[in-house]
Amino acid sequence: MNFTAIDFETASNEQGSACAIGLVHVKDSEIVDEVYSLIKPFTPYFDPKCVRVHGLTWEDVRMAPDFSVLWPRVEPMIEGNLLLAHNAAFDVRVLRSALDVHRIPYPNASYNCTVQIAKKTWPEFYNYKLSTIAHELDITFEHHHALEDARAAAEIMLRAEEIHNAFDEETFLQRLSMANGLLAPGHCVTPGTNKKKRNPALSGRISK
Repeated sequence: MNFTAIDFETASNEQGSACAIGLVHVKDSEIVDEVYSLIKPFTPYFDPKCVRVHGLTWEDVRMAPDFSVLWPRVEPMIEGNLLLAHNAAFDVRVLRSALDVHRIPYPNASYNCTVQIAKKTWPEFYNYKLSTIAHELDITFEHHHALEDARAAAEIMLRAEEIHNAFDEETFLQRLSMANGLLAPGHCVTPGTNKKKRNPALSGRISK
């Protein structure tokens, strides 16, 4: 399968607060590219609660590129691709916020959540935190580092492909009765766990 796993760390709940990004691009079920960068947020405020999670501060990122500078590097890994994230609602919201504050049009992309994929693949797990799933699947990673978290999400998807014997996007979604969300200029449609909820008017808009 082809997809890009993405993860953000944020400085706060403010608009444009992304302070780190990790992306792992997978083609034909093999990792072919990775990107990691600190990001200078739109404002310098760092919520102490966020700092306790990832350990990053304004001093770490004040000389980093802002998202508009990074966008030409990461856009090819997003445009026209399937994005995967662990708790995708959060990461897609952060992506949209970063694009909004810099007045960058949304790319065309589909997206889905490895939390929901894991729930359908390993219903016996006692919770679906990234750290729990990684422990159960013997995935070693440094939690709350954007690239490490993106790698873990990518590995969850690759393991799920094998279990469901589904190595293309259409077959995978059919076997799990899932539907992708959609991100496109001007709108965002959240994923559905029941494929019948998918809006047929939006089907086929994204090239796979």
